[in-house]
Amino acid sequence: MRKTLILILIAIATIASIYTLVHYIKMDGFSFSWILNFMLMLFVVVFTAVLKSPLGSSYFNEKEWERRGKTYEYLGINFFRKLLVWIGWEKVIRKSNPIEKNTKALVNLHYQTKKSELDHLIILLIVLGFNVFVAFEYGVLKSLWLLILNVLLNLYPIFLQRYNRPRIKRAINLSKRAI
Repeated sequence: MRKTLILILIAIATIASIYTLVHYIKMDGFSFSWILNFMLMLFVVVFTAVLKSPLGSSYFNEKEWERRGKTYEYLGINFFRKLLVWIGWEKVIRKSNPIEKNTKALVNLHYQTKKSELDHLIILLIVLGFNVFVAFEYGVLKSLWLLILNVLLNLYPIFLQRYNRPRIKRAINLSKRAI
């Protein structure tokens, strides 16, 4: 009951914050797009942390067309990975979540890729809704910031999690065999 109440309060706070954002900042600019993405990240990360789902859905399994990550490499995932290193994100994330060389840490990292993917997927869909609304209300050109930031801040991170997860899974399997 307490968990449900907390989840409802997070949803209400999210809606209230979005309403306030829409009220005070024009929806057709960079500022709105930037704030919306990061505000949603804050709320969604808290929401999924409280939810504590095991994330066992088959959605998270590697699909046939994803084998060996060639699709993601074709879509530029290696450039995106280099971009994350260049802007310092990789250093920040590894400082707070270092990669250890044991099975338990790899299993946790595998779960974190699922959680991160879910977080970004939820945000991607919400921002996509705003993107469509702004495109119809103000024109396609005015919605470009929402689209560009949604691709960079949500779609490519989803690709990255889907690209990394099979490699982590292989490392887990190798780690279990070594024991």
